[in-house]
Amino acid sequence: MLNKIQKLIKSEAKLLNRKVKIMEVCGTHTASILRYAIPQMLPKNIELVSGPGCPVCVTSASDIDKIHFLTKTDDVIIATFGDMLKVRGSKGSLSDARLKGAQVDVIYSPLQALEIAKNNPNKKVILIACGFETTAPAFAETLKEAGSQPLANKQNIKNLFVLNMLKIVPPAMDAILSSENDLDAFLLPGHVSVITGADYFKFIAEKFQKPATVTGFKADEILLGILALLKRLNQKKPTIDNTYSNVVKAGGNKLAMQKIFEVFEVADVSWRGFGIIPNSGLELKKEYEKFSAIKHFNIPEIHTPEPKGCMCADVLKGKITPNQCKLFGKVCTPQNAVGPCMVSAEGCCRAWFLYKS
Repeated sequence: MLNKIQKLIKSEAKLLNRKVKIMEVCGTHTASILRYAIPQMLPKNIELVSGPGCPVCVTSASDIDKIHFLTKTDDVIIATFGDMLKVRGSKGSLSDARLKGAQVDVIYSPLQALEIAKNNPNKKVILIACGFETTAPAFAETLKEAGSQPLANKQNIKNLFVLNMLKIVPPAMDAILSSENDLDAFLLPGHVSVITGADYFKFIAEKFQKPATVTGFKADEILLGILALLKRLNQKKPTIDNTYSNVVKAGGNKLAMQKIFEVFEVADVSWRGFGIIPNSGLELKKEYEKFSAIKHFNIPEIHTPEPKGCMCADVLKGKITPNQCKLFGKVCTPQNAVGPCMVSAEGCCRAWFLYKS
């Protein structure tokens, strides 16, 4: 099967007779592409670059410092996904804060924060909401379950708060395509598309005249996605294809999307390396503001510069590959990560270190 797809890719690439740059938006795609040695299976004129599809990687250094601000508050438990533990802010990482006595609990689902809050009624539990459209429904359901208004209470949990860093993918892609770039096509994020649907990304074809396709994470699925893109480039037909149709539907999961916007609304938020991107994040609706850690703990405005020498920003924009950063594999390793792209399981630098070093 792989050999057959490779031959078809070779044929399409030969017809193009030029260099083609394809961005895989999803961090899980990046890890799969490098694990399966996909670049070595492709003709030399096909280049794959990573995009801003790793939630931890695009969390700004300022947001990391907001978490550190909260760790210094008495009677607080931080509940977070494990990938966030080693991301450094100006005060170090959450792992460092743990060593200094902060209580930081690793969770695998936002709903676990409800149990932590119920089991620790004398503590304030702060749920770190980091992710894209994939995880946003679970955070929304957690807050709905906690109870927003007296008449709507389910569990009426009063000691749960959320530090919200949720983002949505299309505005970041729009920002990349609206800036100077040499990108020809996109492999769209499979996990996000399960929730949003493939049609969510139509703007890439309609506004920017670039083809894109939703694809899965196995080697043959990734290669089929690349093949679909090369065909569209040869046809000069920018469309949004779906080679993952057994999992992703055109309209996505409407119930999950509805759940997101029952609790959150679109807002301007900061992305690492991009700055503020308009309408690229989610903030709590007014009826859910009682859960806001920003408001409850009076977190001040924090402006933290990126780590010196770190080039995560350019990696996330597809401008460079990780090995073009002077820190890569030397000062910056998974054991001593300078930037978040070396920390997260979805981080491009980490994947390069593990599979290409």
